[in-house]
Amino acid sequence: MMTKTRLAVAMIAAAAPFAFAAPAFAGECPAGQMAANPLAGAPTAPLNVTDDVIGSIDLTKELGIADRDLRLRRLVVQPGGIVPLHSHKGRPALIITVSGQVTEYRSTCSTGIVHPAGDVAREADGISHWWRNEGTEPAVLLSADVKKRD
Repeated sequence: MMTKTRLAVAMIAAAAPFAFAAPAFAGECPAGQMAANPLAGAPTAPLNVTDDVIGSIDLTKELGIADRDLRLRRLVVQPGGIVPLHSHKGRPALIITVSGQVTEYRSTCSTGIVHPAGDVAREADGISHWWRNEGTEPAVLLSADVKKRD
């Protein structure tokens, strides 16, 4: 009995430092890497990427938000492919990596953020970024965003 009690106390003591640690969320800048990044030399043209709208909802009819659509896009970024520099001012989005992996270079992070399959990236006002597939297989992404109607 004494051995089980000691084991339980040891496990609690080992876990205690992590109980109040800030969580590291997938899709975010790694701990200690948050910093302004001017993205100097970032690509401004797409390369080896397809971007197809696969669904859209008029938010004027649904929620009374004029001239905005909620849309879902499928992007396929080939190895070496690039989604060029862009901002998310007025265009919040969530992107899930369905397969493969892609690296994001963000204005608020001093290093690339690798998004493996299953990872979700949160994009909101104040973020500019670009993406590159540095892997050997296509990266398939689903992007849900709110976009001003053209």
